[in-house]
Amino acid sequence: MEPAKEVQANTLTKRDLVNQISEELGFTQSDVAKTIEKALDIITKKLGEGKRWEIRNFGVFEVKKRAPRKGRNPKTGVIVDVPHRYVVTFKAGKEVKKLLADLSHHLKATPPEQE
Repeated sequence: MEPAKEVQANTLTKRDLVNQISEELGFTQSDVAKTIEKALDIITKKLGEGKRWEIRNFGVFEVKKRAPRKGRNPKTGVIVDVPHRYVVTFKAGKEVKKLLADLSHHLKATPPEQE
């Protein structure tokens, strides 16, 4: 398996997060799920208001405006005007950058599996 595919295959879901927090802290899955859901609701609302959300050492979620541009309809080839839009961006913090650097080093050092 290629390293990039190996990393992508390991997806953490909200359910996985609820289970892990519940197990490690001893809270009920219901309470943990409600807490996570409420936190995500608040974060989503604030990002929708254009606010920046920062978690030290983890990263920053920020709303940025993408400039209008010319695009091309892939079916017809016709050039179209694409209006400006707002997108959420993420910039990794120190801890995440370090973990990703360690992961990159590990993947380079691991020989590819023989098929």
